[in-house]
Amino acid sequence: MDELLNSYMSYLKNKNLSKNTLDAYKRDIKKFCQFLNSRNEGIKDVEETTIMAYVQELHKNKRANSSIIRNIVSIRNFYKYLSKQGILEDDPVINYEMPKLKRNIPPILTVEEVDKLLQAPDLNTEKGIRDKAMLEVMYATGMKVSELLNITTFDVNLKLCYIKCNGSKNIERIIPIGSYAVNCLNEYLKIRPSLNIYNLDYLFLNLQSTKMTRQGFWKIVKYYAKLSGIKKEINSYTLRHSFAVHLLQNGADIRVVQELLGHRDMATTQIYSTICKKSKIVEVYKKTHPRA
Repeated sequence: MDELLNSYMSYLKNKNLSKNTLDAYKRDIKKFCQFLNSRNEGIKDVEETTIMAYVQELHKNKRANSSIIRNIVSIRNFYKYLSKQGILEDDPVINYEMPKLKRNIPPILTVEEVDKLLQAPDLNTEKGIRDKAMLEVMYATGMKVSELLNITTFDVNLKLCYIKCNGSKNIERIIPIGSYAVNCLNEYLKIRPSLNIYNLDYLFLNLQSTKMTRQGFWKIVKYYAKLSGIKKEINSYTLRHSFAVHLLQNGADIRVVQELLGHRDMATTQIYSTICKKSKIVEVYKKTHPRA
């Protein structure tokens, strides 16, 4: 089983998938293999009923629908690979019907809440200067967390006010940044040498002078959200979501927002358009209804 998994991971690496995607595939398939071991079943013994039992197990462990769907996709792709290699004749997952995914509208902040969050860092400390720069760049660009943490000093052009971003599958996009982010980055670059004792190229470093992790960034966002008194449920992607909605609310073309976010599918960007429409309906109601 381990040999098949290693062979599959080698195959996926040649498809230029991101490290996060590869890790997710490996994790999902390993968990499925552990489930099979607990039932004394082998890879070749799996039937559609086995998949159903595994999904029930995931439900029992209170896994979200999105997580269950990702698991099924991972297993399905694994079995497609095994079929192509002639290891299996039948694909037990091919006829399994996916559970319907309810698309939750992502949490967003108002412009006022974003201002509170971005003003929270203490600019009298090096940590505060770094945190302020990170949050400003996140809101200015709408980058994913992984993209933000992979920016190098060579990707930033403060004279022309843009940042080069390498998204999924190494697709490069150029994102403009405004004066707030430029000023904060200028201030951060003044103190960055004292953080960069290992002479790394990454723009943002943690207090141990190494590359910041996603968990580290999440703790920063959570800390300042609490400090700002923001009561909404917030996560490390909230600034990205807020960036998109605020652009659309101020008249940005949805295709421009799609390009800035690096979405390949317009349907993903349409979620933000839905949020805008709902907020406009509420705003119009409050302004026009006599009893609002």
